Amino acid sequence: MPQDDFYTKMRAGLSALLRQWRSLGQANTDQLALILAETARVAKLGTPDATPSGATLEQWSQDELGEMPLWAPRTAVFLLNQMPARPTPDSDAEACAWAYCWLRNRSFDSLQAAQEALPAHLKAPLKDALEAAWRDQQGLRLV
Repeated sequence: MPQDDFYTKMRAGLSALLRQWRSLGQANTDQLALILAETARVAKLGTPDATPSGATLEQWSQDELGEMPLWAPRTAVFLLNQMPARPTPDSDAEACAWAYCWLRNRSFDSLQAAQEALPAHLKAPLKDALEAAWRDQQGLRLV
């Protein structure tokens, strides 16, 4: 029986974030991988050791265990939030990953502050996932 906890869903949803970025990005996979890595560096969302190839990005997009470097989905969320297409998560797992990355990309003093900072089109789709991500993050701080 698969686990149904927040962390398990979030890890499974990370690849969905990359698939959404790949499907909406208007470039080939090598260019999208370059954009992702350079944005991560410039926006200080991570420090990729090297720029991944398009094939690596495709591999990460199929990784249902969420074992890709975290800078990649964090950067995908950063870029997806800025797209005029106003994309939203396509599944509960993707919403959990999106909310997790949202909290990791910025520092918030409260759940309310994190919710209010979301782009308007994401407030409803991420409401439950953001609450779960907040509880998960707060639980880790107690350890």
